[in-house]
Amino acid sequence: MQDRPTYDELLAAVERFLDEEIVPNSEGARRFHGRVAANVIRIVRRELEREEEQLAGEWAGLDGLLGPAEQPQGRSALRDAIAARTEELCGRIRAGEADSGPFRAAVLAHLRRAVRDKLLVSNPAWLEEKTS
Repeated sequence: MQDRPTYDELLAAVERFLDEEIVPNSEGARRFHGRVAANVIRIVRRELEREEEQLAGEWAGLDGLLGPAEQPQGRSALRDAIAARTEELCGRIRAGEADSGPFRAAVLAHLRRAVRDKLLVSNPAWLEEKTS
């Protein structure tokens, strides 16, 4: 693990450079790509900030729907296991198990939480607009 600068400090420096130096002093496609790059940096910073909590929350939600399972160690293994468990959930949805009843309500609640978590990373302003 590095001490300083942290990944967040490094990403913030690149973000400031893009926002304060590149975007205001560029035109056309270069300006557009500068804005896109700055937004990518913001998304990466939010994902790194929230990833551990969101992965744990998604795992807990899948445990509630599919039954408990041992949570893998490490982010990569956890992401892979969540993808596999989500595919299992999709299979149950395709089979009609979530068409009605309490399982449907639980699936919808899980999906709402998962989508909200993803929007908190990709575009939190969209959530603010919809809740205002």
